[in-house]
Amino acid sequence: MPPDSRGDRVAETQRLDKLLGNLGYGTRKEVKKLIKDKAIEVDGKRVDDPGMHVDPAKQGIEVFGEKVNYRKYIYIIMNKPQGVISATEDTREETVIDILPEEYLPFSPAPVGRLDKDTVGLLLLTNDGQLAHMLLSPKKHVPKVYYARIAGKVTQNDVEAFKEGVILDDGYKTLPAKLEIIESDVNSIIEVEIYEGKYHQVKRMFEAVGKKVTFLMRKSMGPLKLSEDLKPGQSRELTNEELNALLEKDNI
Repeated sequence: MPPDSRGDRVAETQRLDKLLGNLGYGTRKEVKKLIKDKAIEVDGKRVDDPGMHVDPAKQGIEVFGEKVNYRKYIYIIMNKPQGVISATEDTREETVIDILPEEYLPFSPAPVGRLDKDTVGLLLLTNDGQLAHMLLSPKKHVPKVYYARIAGKVTQNDVEAFKEGVILDDGYKTLPAKLEIIESDVNSIIEVEIYEGKYHQVKRMFEAVGKKVTFLMRKSMGPLKLSEDLKPGQSRELTNEELNALLEKDNI
C-alpha cells in the first residue's frame, strides 16, 4: 500500500483509541479491552491509558506485536459498474462506498466528482479533501477521457463543433473538447476529452448536436488511466507512481 507521501502534511497528535478506531481496530470500547489485555504498545511500552495522545507519524505503535501502519490519506481507483451511484450514502440506491472492500471504510473515502448511475469506468475516491478540490476546480482544467457509443452518425462537423465548444440546453457554452471518431455509422463509437465536469456533460454535448449517448465509460482522469485488469466493481489503492503523478500534475 502506498504511504502518505505528501511532505507538507504532518500528522496531528490524537487520542490513541480514536486513532486505532479510525484504522479499523474496533470501537473505543474494543480498543479499551485491547489495552486491558496488554495488547497495545507505544514506543515499546505497554499502554494503560486509551486517551493518551500519540503522534502516529513519529511514534511506533503495535497491536499484538504487529506494527500499526498509519496513513492519514487514502487514494483508491475504482472501475465503477453500472447501476451504482457516486455517493457516500443513500437510503434507496447502492453506492460506490457500499461496494468498497471493508479495509478502506475506516478512512471515510468519498468519490471525487460523480459518474452517472449508468456510466462506468474510472472513479477516484479519497479522504484528501484538498486533492479532491484541486481535481474538481474549473481553473485546473483536468482532462477526462471518455469512450462512448452514440445513436447517430458522428461526423467531422461534430468534431469541429466540439473543438469550438457547444451550447448546452441551459445556454452554457462548454470549453473546447477533443472528439475522435472510432466508427461512424448509424451507430457510432467515439472517444472525447473534456476539461470540465458539468452535470451529464458528455450526454448533453451530444444532445446539442442531435445525437444520443447509449453507453459511456470514463477511461482516464488527469494522469490516471483505467487498466484492463481492474474489472467492473473492483477497486485498489493507487500505486506510488500513480499517486506521485497525480500530485505532480496538480502541483500540490
